[in-house]
Amino acid sequence: MDAIMFVVQFAIVLACIFIGARVGGMGLGVMGGLGMVILVFGFGAMPQNPPVDVMLIILAVVTAAATLQAAGGMDWIVNKSEKLLRKNPKRITFLAPIVTYFFTFCEGTGHCSYAILPAIAEIARGAGIRPERPMSIAVIASQQAVTASPIAAATASLLSILSGADVSLIQIIACSFPATFVACMIGAFIQSKIGKELDDDPVYQERLKQGLVEPPSDSKEVDNFKPSACAKGSVIIFLVFFAVILLVGVVDAIRPSWTDATGNTTYLSMIAAVEMLMLLCAAIIILYMMKKEGKESIAKIPKGSVWEAGTGAVVAIFGVAWMGDTFFQANKEFITNSIADIVSQMPWLFAIALFALSILLFSQAATVRTLMPLGVSLGIPAPLLVGMFPAVNGYFFIPNYPTCVAAINFDRTGTTHIGKYVLNHSFMLPGMVVTILSVVFGIGLASIFIGF
Repeated sequence: MDAIMFVVQFAIVLACIFIGARVGGMGLGVMGGLGMVILVFGFGAMPQNPPVDVMLIILAVVTAAATLQAAGGMDWIVNKSEKLLRKNPKRITFLAPIVTYFFTFCEGTGHCSYAILPAIAEIARGAGIRPERPMSIAVIASQQAVTASPIAAATASLLSILSGADVSLIQIIACSFPATFVACMIGAFIQSKIGKELDDDPVYQERLKQGLVEPPSDSKEVDNFKPSACAKGSVIIFLVFFAVILLVGVVDAIRPSWTDATGNTTYLSMIAAVEMLMLLCAAIIILYMMKKEGKESIAKIPKGSVWEAGTGAVVAIFGVAWMGDTFFQANKEFITNSIADIVSQMPWLFAIALFALSILLFSQAATVRTLMPLGVSLGIPAPLLVGMFPAVNGYFFIPNYPTCVAAINFDRTGTTHIGKYVLNHSFMLPGMVVTILSVVFGIGLASIFIGF
């Protein structure tokens, strides 16, 4: 009977996730609400606490990033990055993923890569390099860097879940940053060998003949970009706070602490520290904007793409993670008894589960918040869970994620594409290579920095 109930409830959860993913945007969140109603009212499952900490840290980071965007800071960073790429066009397959990786690393979201993708496509074409090579690995790098960023919602989620296992923020970053970055560079090397050169590519040559795309120009584009009055200052403020967060994560003594009557000392949690510092960062940028551009400039903050994407993510995680928690807790005994032995013998299977769920959820944070608690309850060691963390970057698998779609649309040569069989698309090879290597490297580094 337990098995039947589990299968039925699991099918409902998957159906809600699938429908929510098809709807897009906040669809995951509201369909998660539908799943909650069915589980609680239909099957009597006890609702778990909503993932409040994760939602609040997303809001705090999004507020800071959206304020940076409104101040013109993101446009200034994109402009400087584009200049770097144009100075080194022949190395773009390696430089493009570095740029998108560090964009995401500093801002906590891969959506910031949209602004640089058109430049990557055109610079590659002008240099005679197949745009598919830098475009595909640049998108993958922007996804992988989420699991290396100290201010990303996924990292905060993992830190919160592993708080009882004495795992610190700096330990997670020490494992995930080098693992994902080195894997991306290996992926870039492999991508530099992929596909025909533009002069020999039949699709591109046919587009040229039909006039669907103009021939590349040898002339250098004139940079007419004029930064806003707040652009440079806002970037400096944001980077200072980013550095402070890293410092606070490394040195516990910086954080306030409280000692109870029994002598136990409790430090301010990193979740709360990140929330406070990101809100303070936003506050200082806002005051700076008001001084430079007037109070009316503040109205731009909620109108930017970062704010829209971020608030949509909050709703998505609210619904789907809440539903996932409730489902797993309601069936915890059955799941543990059924697969505990298998997972203990072959814990790498859990990495496959993380990868598969991320394909459905389109969110690293939602995947972590939904499945990592199960890993803890199954007795998987915390260092191993940290090493598996990059496995949540599976949403390139089906090429309908916004950054994948954007890359395909920006590449006017047609080399960045979705194949005849859908899954044979431009992002599959670099995505699989980088994800597998990131997990392998991550587990190895976790054994060094955390220890099994």
